[in-house]
Amino acid sequence: MEKENNYIEYTFKVVPIDPASDILIAELGEVLFESFLETEDGVLAYIRKEDWSAGILNDLSILENDNFKITYDFKEIEQENWNATWEQNFNPIQVDERCVVRAPFHEKPVVEYDIVIEPKMSFGTGHHETTHMMLQHILNTDFKGKRVLDMGSGTGVLAILAAKREARTVDAIDIDNWCYLNALENVERNDCNHINVYEGDVNLLKEKQYDLIIANINRNILLGDIPEYSKCLEVGGTLFLSGFYSEDLSTITSKCEEHNLKFVSNLNRNNWIAAVYRKC
Repeated sequence: MEKENNYIEYTFKVVPIDPASDILIAELGEVLFESFLETEDGVLAYIRKEDWSAGILNDLSILENDNFKITYDFKEIEQENWNATWEQNFNPIQVDERCVVRAPFHEKPVVEYDIVIEPKMSFGTGHHETTHMMLQHILNTDFKGKRVLDMGSGTGVLAILAAKREARTVDAIDIDNWCYLNALENVERNDCNHINVYEGDVNLLKEKQYDLIIANINRNILLGDIPEYSKCLEVGGTLFLSGFYSEDLSTITSKCEEHNLKFVSNLNRNNWIAAVYRKC
């Protein structure tokens, strides 16, 4: 008798890896793939066998895009081997020798900030350049006593570090139900009781006020939401934006300037940007 909850593992090799890997992950998520791990040359993606079919990749437009070369193979993984497979491929990351983001099965490190994340199919483990840079920004900013918003919170990793940095309150918002549920689990796992997790979008920001706003999403959503961020950010407050490329920085900055948000600085990691703005 076949075991329940077996997984199908796809190994994708992607050229060029940016931005193709992000697009690929987004499209795979729409056809019920649950978990993703970015590798040096592509992506590992997992789907429950009960949700899989032989033609599941037929409607992925990125596979037909001549700008990218994507090859893949796949195999079945039995449920009893799933944790071992996850452990083998998900390595902890260290940020500025002060913060480690790890899974529950990793050994507890001796660092200032130890964050335990079970990512499932949510985004934000610290492996991606944008999450890594946002963690750096949080480490280098005074969060003590501040009211914080983490917009597009994914796993909740940025909200968790903000809370550990002594933010007074943190609201973590994501439009995706899976991210919402996953963030709830990770917040509890890290004993961050003053993080409020919500499922929704910028409509939840009405009548809210924050001292710091973190938004690691993507270029188009940021451009649409920047006016709302400005409305609920206190004068003198700080806005951290990421999820876009260096060539988009001028466009993002122009939109911010339209709404009294002055560019302060940015980090750049493999052409990804994490920028800082201040409300004036």
